[in-house]
Amino acid sequence: MTSSPPPSSSEPSLRARINLVWLLRLRWGVLMGQAVLVAVAAWGLKLVLPVPALVALLGLEAVTNAAVRAGLARARPVAEAAIFGLMLWDTLVLTGLLALSGGTHNPFTTLYLVNVALGTVLLPPRRTWAMLGFTLLAFGSLFVLQDVTLPGLERPDHAELMRLHLSGMWVAFAVAAGFIVYFIQRVTRALTLREQELEQTRARHERQEKVASLATLAAGAAHELSTPLSTIAVVAKELERALAASQTSESVREDLRLIRQQVDRCRDVLVQMSADAGQTTGEPFQPIPLERLVEETLSELSGRERVKVDVPEALKAHPVHGPPRALARVLRGLVKNALQATPMGRGVELRVLPQGTGARLEVRDEGQGMPEAVLQRAGEPFFTTKAPGEGMGLGLFLARSLAEQLGGALELRSKAGEGTTASLSLPGADAKEAAA
Repeated sequence: MTSSPPPSSSEPSLRARINLVWLLRLRWGVLMGQAVLVAVAAWGLKLVLPVPALVALLGLEAVTNAAVRAGLARARPVAEAAIFGLMLWDTLVLTGLLALSGGTHNPFTTLYLVNVALGTVLLPPRRTWAMLGFTLLAFGSLFVLQDVTLPGLERPDHAELMRLHLSGMWVAFAVAAGFIVYFIQRVTRALTLREQELEQTRARHERQEKVASLATLAAGAAHELSTPLSTIAVVAKELERALAASQTSESVREDLRLIRQQVDRCRDVLVQMSADAGQTTGEPFQPIPLERLVEETLSELSGRERVKVDVPEALKAHPVHGPPRALARVLRGLVKNALQATPMGRGVELRVLPQGTGARLEVRDEGQGMPEAVLQRAGEPFFTTKAPGEGMGLGLFLARSLAEQLGGALELRSKAGEGTTASLSLPGADAKEAAA
């Protein structure tokens, strides 16, 4: 029985990093919007504003953004406290901008809601409530700050302030709502993608645990059963000799030979299962040219004369990365499946195609194909539609596990009556070395 790996201690930091990346993008958008609004108010609407002070606050915000971006580039761990502090700073800067441009009469006080909404998404409950309390205090301070006379600032009369306030409410609402919807959608999408990646990692971990369990089971079975199978084989041989000397009928001796053959087959099955399940154990990963991989795949394959191989000249020396014997064994299993599914007299096609820095190896048969219900289960351990003795349902499972372990994939395409195509995608040696 397998279990999912415990959440990594780095997962909260990764989540905080995703949040901070999108918060930083939003801050640049807000900064540009604020700069445009200041320009429109000062030069478009001809309002008397302390432009140097407003520009200084915007410049301070830009410097903060650049510093945060530099911190992210150094790949330092990101804590939720950093996001909380940054959002408090944004609230202070917004308060300063509003205090210098109309105070509570400024319709863009709606932007306070942006930080409150983002805090709900990005911060834990305790910090979210703290963010709300700080925002309320900051908003309340505008009632005091707007009564402070700033040198050189002439405020419009009440009627003019109300006119500007009402005409700006729609714009302020549109800006605030737009930022909230955009940011929350993008952050939610990024976090969803991250959750999917984690789920895929857990699934791969479970499959690798199953492979390890299969290897242990097969090795144990081979060890435990080797002695009784050898004993049966020796006794059967002695009985055959004794019966031959006593002139026993040929049919009885034939039955004994059949017993020995089946004992040998049992031993071969155990050895093969043990080798398949533990195929990558102890084998080093190294570059292997595609032409050599195909040759090793077909070297021990019965019926290779029915396999049509198509390896472009440009790809023959192109290397893929992985354990060579395990890759050859996996690919041989796919070709063997195709041969078993294809009626005698017809062939199987093995094609090598370029795919990024790696390659895609396609094995196509001319069999009856698989219905959708079977296709969905193909690749599950011990699931097989073959006749007893022809397979154990491990080939596709091990092929998919090895491909995913290498950073590739196994894809099956099939329709009933139209054959099946198995596509094995493998990374190039250059890509794996670069990733390492």
